Formats: sequence, structure tokens, C-alpha cells
Amino acid sequence: MATDLGELLVPYMPTIKVPRTGDRVFKSECAFSFDSPESEGGLYVCMNSFLGFGREHVERHFRKTGQSVYMHLKRHVKEKATGAAGGAIPRRRNGKVFLDLELNRDFNGDEYEYEDEAKLVIFPDHFEIPLPNIEELPALVTIACDAVLNASSPYKKQESESWEEEIQVSKHARSLRQQDNGVRIPPSGWKCAKCEMRENLWLNLTDGSVLCGKWFFDGSGGNGHALDHYKETNFPLAVKLDTITPDGADVYSFDEEEAVLDPLISEHLLHFGIDMLQMQRTENGHHTDNHVQPRVSDWEMVQEAGLKLKNVYGPGYTGIKNLGNSCYLSTTMQVLFSIPEFQRAYVGNLQRIFDYSPLDPTQDFNTQMAKLGHGLLSGLYSKPPMKSELIEQVMKEEHKQQQKGISPKMFKALVSKGHPEFSSNRQQDAHEFFLHLINLVERNSVGFENPSDVFRFMVEERVQCCQSQKVRYTQRVDYLMQLPVPLEAASNREELIAYESKRKEAEENMRPLPEPVRARIPFTACLQAFTEPENVPDFWSSALQAKSAGVKTSRFASFPDYMVLQTKKFTFGVDWVPKKLDISVDVPDFLDLNRLRGTGLQQGEEELPDLTPPIVIPEDTRDNSINNSLESPEIDESSVMQLAEMGFPMEACRKAVYYTGNMGAEMAFNWIIAHMEEPDFAEPLAIPSYMEPDLPSPSLPAISTLDNQPPEESIAILTSMGFPRHHTIQALKATNNNLERALDWIFTHPDCEEETEAMSDTPDTEPNDNSFSNANANSDSLLTPDQEPSSPLFRDGPGRYELFAFISHMGASTMSGHYVCHIKKEGRWLIYNDHKVCLSEKPPKDLGYIYFYRRLSSL
Repeated sequence: MATDLGELLVPYMPTIKVPRTGDRVFKSECAFSFDSPESEGGLYVCMNSFLGFGREHVERHFRKTGQSVYMHLKRHVKEKATGAAGGAIPRRRNGKVFLDLELNRDFNGDEYEYEDEAKLVIFPDHFEIPLPNIEELPALVTIACDAVLNASSPYKKQESESWEEEIQVSKHARSLRQQDNGVRIPPSGWKCAKCEMRENLWLNLTDGSVLCGKWFFDGSGGNGHALDHYKETNFPLAVKLDTITPDGADVYSFDEEEAVLDPLISEHLLHFGIDMLQMQRTENGHHTDNHVQPRVSDWEMVQEAGLKLKNVYGPGYTGIKNLGNSCYLSTTMQVLFSIPEFQRAYVGNLQRIFDYSPLDPTQDFNTQMAKLGHGLLSGLYSKPPMKSELIEQVMKEEHKQQQKGISPKMFKALVSKGHPEFSSNRQQDAHEFFLHLINLVERNSVGFENPSDVFRFMVEERVQCCQSQKVRYTQRVDYLMQLPVPLEAASNREELIAYESKRKEAEENMRPLPEPVRARIPFTACLQAFTEPENVPDFWSSALQAKSAGVKTSRFASFPDYMVLQTKKFTFGVDWVPKKLDISVDVPDFLDLNRLRGTGLQQGEEELPDLTPPIVIPEDTRDNSINNSLESPEIDESSVMQLAEMGFPMEACRKAVYYTGNMGAEMAFNWIIAHMEEPDFAEPLAIPSYMEPDLPSPSLPAISTLDNQPPEESIAILTSMGFPRHHTIQALKATNNNLERALDWIFTHPDCEEETEAMSDTPDTEPNDNSFSNANANSDSLLTPDQEPSSPLFRDGPGRYELFAFISHMGASTMSGHYVCHIKKEGRWLIYNDHKVCLSEKPPKDLGYIYFYRRLSSL
């Protein structure tokens, strides 16, 4: 028999691999479904790619790849016989632990036993070889089988090898000397001290300087002023401002040239007025403020605790297991897959997406979206208990968990890959995750239906110079409306004042705090606050050719099919501790926003001239800039030498490194391959003429027409990647000359034609309106008023909506607590609380955080 098995496997031996260190073995979940070894058909693991497939999908993989040998894994779960000793070790077939899997939490270990079964299956004849079979199988096959069976979960591996575990303590952390210069960092409104950047900002822990990072570092925009500051001062450590949480922050060492740990980060931040330790971790893993009394009633009201909620089962009623602070993801995905456009784009195209998926479907966004959508909508993982099971429960007078839900491990690992926050196990903001996911949908919808079109709308911004009364209208794209919450408009203001007086008195006399009072804010007051003009900081008036006071109002240039509305419940205190406003808002079931539609330039209004603000160049840098423009550009000589050693001309190598922004030999190599046939390929590098501008006179402001031509260097970098010149210019204009955002813009707008260069060239000299989400970092940031909102990018229509879903948050901060969502289906409200899906008795609409409205059909 041994000879027979050996001969049988000989043709397949070249395709059987032994998992090596770093290989991911998916033996707990199918790549296309949520089938597992506990499913009826078990799981098939490819012995070449180590991907797992359920019975329904393994044939597709065989046909697509020709791979014939799979390991079939099956876990049999059996209830212990009456009289079995409680706590006994579960029996396993052949006395060996075949499957290194987590025990299913849905089955009590004292009442159930597990029997694992493994065998090799050869396709297409389905010939089966039971395992273990050491004596009869070739040695290589035996080693490969043992390695697969003993491999750890790929998710465990990712956690143990995450960047958080590899970061080392900085050698400067404990000896850092901080300057007593009185610098205090406010909780918001940061801006680079040397430019206008308001993102990717780093706080130097020595002197408190707030400066921007590199545009290609950490995936964010910047001009490298933080690094320049280090070169000037040798102050080594900096912390990224928007990463500070009670658990820590992202710290970078310029001297060590890597991310580092700072065990004294709380003390170093406190030196500049940032208190990150005002929150403590409770036993259940959530953070609470040391001085805030926990609001048990919030948890009870949002989760409808104390009510006998009826479980529901079937298509669209499948829960999602909580992986530990993953409820922000679960609630967002439940709402999105209740929208027909998302259902149609992913579940409606399921077979096409699966058939054309790449060889590793676990790393394909569309595949994993289709898998998750099918898991939620098919009903396969939300089946009601059998009648016999219900009778048994009644007889035993016990309640067992029947709703199991699906586990989003594979999906979360993919969508959070490379993201410092979502890849962690910490709680996150559902609003931020929603925008992150929309960005992924945009990127991966090229050539396919883009379901995020239903959220996209245009914002009309009107800026007025208070002195000249002249105005400017611009338009930009957004996906979410942020609604201010004016506490001064509370309908129970007197009650709040009385509570505050009692609270202060209790604190002074060391007595127990009174019962907190929740502010009740009328929705109309929130909407009114949204429409109010706001001051524009650092406004430069082209009419006066000087800085002046300016005000800005925002209106809708188009109304989307689905309006997403976020109440601005979260803020920062003066001590930097994130706080959640204790409020309720009487959000309506029906919403009419038609009065907020923009009107464009009105009769009698005079537009601000199309002039750019002057470029202010300090005296000490003006001379240097002239000298630098005449000198050779800064080029990474090590990358040049790597390319020259490959046999390319030295001048061509220098040009390649220069035009790819010193981003490394690999990027420069791609530039060389794309430009080898050009006649000037090996000619010396010529600095573009824009490097030698006529500097403005110190006494006269520089005024130019508003053509907003992007820097030639930026254009060269993008065209070197193979993109058309007109497309790169358009992308740079639409993203305010931010290279990374321009690259994303190109990928998300592949079909834009050259005539769309007629889009407004007005630079965004004013900051974006905080009343919108500013989610257009990877989309058209400015569009002319004469672009039709009804074009394929926008679905304009009446601004009348009906509420159909909302996400609620419980807890004191977005970094802690729990999310649940309520969705209206078939005329009834349901509550989705992790794996549990029930009919809602009292949906707490006034305590929601993010609201989803759908457009009412025209009568």
C-alpha cells in the first residue's frame, strides 16, 4: 500500500510545499466564505498556496490553478454523553491534536467534546488519504502535512509580528532634556510653524515646535520641516500629534531614523500641557475618565437592556462577532450592506468577482467585500434553532447562545493593513473608519460599479472679504455632513446650570457627585449652527492684496442619494483628554435640507480677483534659494551607483533618481525602463527653468494670475510613472500640489478627459469647512460651479430624506466604549449588537452618533 500511495503522489510532488517561516496557513476560514473545519463540508487547505476553501469553492480553485492536492480538515463537535465527567479533556481521534484551532466559544467546553479529522484529497477524483499516515506517505508529504497541521493562525502571527512589538525604546528617551520655554500645545487648530500644512504634524519633544513631516513619510503630506528642524537643532524625538491616546503615541527618532518607544512619553507630553493619562483602564478593558461617573444608563438605553428582545434570523439578519474592540467595524459594515447599491455591487456580482479574483483572494478588497456581504445577506450563518433544540432548552431551563454570527478576521486584517490605528486592537472612531472604507471602495472600483457614489456630494463654499465685501465661490467633494452641537441652545439649560452648581459644591465638600444631567439639544438648533458663517483664519484678500478678516458659509451644491450625518459629540478638553458631550438630540425621522442648497454668485455680488497671495521668502533663505537653484540638485548618490552598476549611463541614473524624488533605486529603475527610448535619455540633467524664478521685490507684493500651474518637478515625478502629462497636472491642481494625494486622485479618476482641466484653478487658500468631513483627500478637492452635479460622479436630487439607520456609541471617548447600530428593514427597527440581531423595542434615536438617511422618492 505504501508503494501504491507513493506512486499515486509522484505526479503531484512538485506542487506540494512545506510551509516556511513567514508563510500564512489559512486552516480556520475559507477565502471566499465563512466556512471552517466546523462547517458541514469542512475546509480544504491547498498544499501549495496554503489557502483555505470551503466545499463550494475548492473546485473553483482547482480549475483555476490546476493544484490537485488539498488537506481536508473537519472538526466534529459532539455533546458529551449523559454522565460524562465535567471538565474532562475532549477526546480527539487517533489521540493526536490535528487542528491548532481556537475552541468555538459557542460551545461550552465542559459539555461538548471535539474530534478532529484530517486527510489528503486529490482532485479531480477526490481520492482520500487519511492522516496521519507516516509509514505509507513519502517523507516530504509527511513533513508538509505536519507543518500545515501545526501552523499557527495567520492572524496570531500578524499580531506577534506587528510593528508595535518590534519598536525599540529610544536611546534618547530617558535622558531627554526639555526646554522650559513656556510652550503649551492647544488641543486643536495645529499648523506647521514654517508653512501652512495642517496634517502630518509632529511635536518636537525638546522645544515644543510643531512642524510637518515628509510627503512620502507615514503616507501623509508635508514639506519636511520637522526633519529640517532636527538638522538645525539636533533635537532628536518627535511625536505625531493625531496619534496621542491614553495607550501611547507614535514617536520618531530622527537620530536613530526609525519609530521608537518613549517610556516617559506621558511626562514629556505633560511638559507641554498634554495630559494623556487622565483616563484609566477598567477591568472590562474600556477606558474611563478618572473624574467622570460612569453612565450605566447610556449602556442600558442604547442596547435596550432590560427589554425582552426577540432574536431574528435569516438573510440580512446575520451578526458579526466582536474580535475585541472591533464593533466600530461591525456596525459600519452592517449599515453599508443594508444599502441596495452595496448589495448589488458586491453580492450581486459575487460570481464574477470570485471568478476573476487574484491568486491570493485574501488580499483582494473586492473579494473580501463580496465575501462579507454574502455572509451577512445569504442567511447561511443565521439559521434559527431546530424545534428539538428549543424544546431541549426549555426542558433544561437554560438559555444557550444560538446566534453565532460571522468572524471578520480576514476582512479586518485586509482593510486595516498598514494603518497604524485600525490594525491595532484598540477601539476606534466609527466615523473615521467609514471614511477609510469609502476611500478603499473608491480605489478598488476602477472599471466596476462604484457604490460609494450614493454618498458623494458637492459642497459650495462662499468666502467673503469683510472689508471689500467681495466674494469667492468654490466647490469640492465630500461624503459626510458634520453637524455642530450648540450646548448653549439646550432646552433644559436651567436644569444644567443647577446640576453644575451642585457638582462644584459636591467637589468642594468632598461629597458624592449628583446624578449627571444630559443636555437636550433641539435638532433645529444644530442645523442653524451649521448654517452660521464662520471666521476664516489667516484669510488673504485678493481684493486688498493683504490679510484681512473673512467669513465662510457652506451649502450643498448637490444632494446625494444617501446623506450621512455625524453629530459632533466628541471634543478635546484643554488638558487634551478626549471628551464626549453628554447630550441627546431629537433627530427627526424625516429631514428636509432643500433650503441649504447653494445658489452660486448672486446679482449684486462682486467676485474677488483671481490673484494668488505673495510668496513670502525670508531674507536669510532668499539668497540661499538663489544659490541652490544654480547648484546641482540634491541626489541620492547611493541609488545612482546602484543603477550605474546595472550598466545604465551615469547621467540617466542621476535623472532617474532626481525625477523620482530620491525615493530609492527601485522607483528610479522603473523610470529608466519607461524613458530608455527617449532621445535625451543619457544627456546631462537639466534643472527646469522654474527653479530660477524672478524673486519679488521686498517692497512690492508679488501678484500673478491664478493659473496655479503645479511645480514642474512634481509633474516630472508623476509622468515618470507612466501617467499622461495633462492627467498629472489635473491631479496636482485638484489636490493642491500634494504628490501622494495626486497619485491617489489619478487612480480614482482614470477616465477623466483633458477638457476637465477647465476645473477651477482657485487654490485652497482657506482651510476646509469643519462642518463637512473633509473626506476628499483622495478625490476632486475643487470643482467649478458649472460642472453638472448630475454627471456620473454625482446623483443630485431633492434634499428630502428618511432616516433608515444610525450608529450609537456608549462610553466616554471614541478610544473606549462600544458601538451598536439600529437599522430599519421591512418597516421595523432592528438592533445589531455584535453577533446578536434582535427586533428593537425602543430605538434610542436621540443618542445616536452617525445617522444614515435615504432620499425620499419624488411624489
